[in-house]
Amino acid sequence: MNNLILGDCLEKLKQLEDNSIDAVVTDPPYGLSFMGKKWDYDVPSVEIWQECLRVLKPGGHLLAFAGTRTQHRMAVRIEDAGFEIRDMIMWVYGSGFPKSLNIGKAVDKLQGNEREVVGVEKDNPAYRSNKDNHNLVARNKFIGDLTITKGTSEWEGFGSSLKPALEPITVARKPIEKGLTIAENCLKWGTGGIDIDGCRVGTEDDTGRPCGVKRNVYGSGLNNVMTTVTNPTGRFPANLIHDGSDEVLSLFPNSKSNPHKNKGTNVNTKFGQIKSSVRETTYCDSGSASRFFYCAKASKSERNEGVETNFHPTIKPIALMQYLVKLVSREGATVLDPFMGSGTTGIACKNLSRKFVGIERDTQYFEIATKRINKTNKLF
Repeated sequence: MNNLILGDCLEKLKQLEDNSIDAVVTDPPYGLSFMGKKWDYDVPSVEIWQECLRVLKPGGHLLAFAGTRTQHRMAVRIEDAGFEIRDMIMWVYGSGFPKSLNIGKAVDKLQGNEREVVGVEKDNPAYRSNKDNHNLVARNKFIGDLTITKGTSEWEGFGSSLKPALEPITVARKPIEKGLTIAENCLKWGTGGIDIDGCRVGTEDDTGRPCGVKRNVYGSGLNNVMTTVTNPTGRFPANLIHDGSDEVLSLFPNSKSNPHKNKGTNVNTKFGQIKSSVRETTYCDSGSASRFFYCAKASKSERNEGVETNFHPTIKPIALMQYLVKLVSREGATVLDPFMGSGTTGIACKNLSRKFVGIERDTQYFEIATKRINKTNKLF
């Protein structure tokens, strides 16, 4: 079920057969030099994505995480490799920690200005680097009380960055085989579609497209005919995922989408008289952020399951990767992650009865991924 490969993905991908992979789900380097890591010096090259395109079956999907500052470069390289850019999924979370420089404080330091103490923030969380297996790990820890000061320079209140609250996921697809329709491609290759019903967001409310349709048909006796179309299996999956935190939920008020009203359609008889007039009013979804799939960041127990310490700095939650894997593959399909990291995509595939091919060049991360995947027995 699992083929875990140690080595550089560009070289190892060349050893895979053409049209042998059903989907690619990966969290590649963002090109942000995160924590000074050499592997994060740039987003993956066009050549790497070309190899992913080659091994994918026609119609196979690629889901690739990216950073907000380098998403454009990631998407362009994927597109330049020959993929069709189909969409972008946003994973929104409230646990991001601001990494903004306090410019006012920096200016006061340069000018030797005194700052007024205006308060104390209790138990202020901040990132602290710890050495663990010779790796610097970013962890959210409490550093105690923080003294809040205020300056008087013209740059007081200015910073250098916004608080991180989302990560984009590029949704791309290898072109359908030439001469085939999407349906024909799905039948031939088993790829080309996304699992809508399998990824619906569960709810007890009416879902789908409740439609109120009014028909005034002259001479037919059919007036004010109302029909309602609902789907009890859940809400249609959207291109937004959130972590369910209070901070994010507060951004989504509980409301009903405005009705979309189509203009009346007049059908003329051959004598020029109006035969019927049809007017439709369609109500979309209702509710708050509960209408979207949600998944919190990986907990400490989840990230360390199967290993003593998982020190990979950019671990994605298993539930999130399961949702994404399920979205673009069917049971028994083969899913590739050319940037395996600590193996979360592999765990998701094992839980969902998918075959998995993972490539990782860092020996320590490869060992962690191997242990986590082998330990997994559909725990999450």
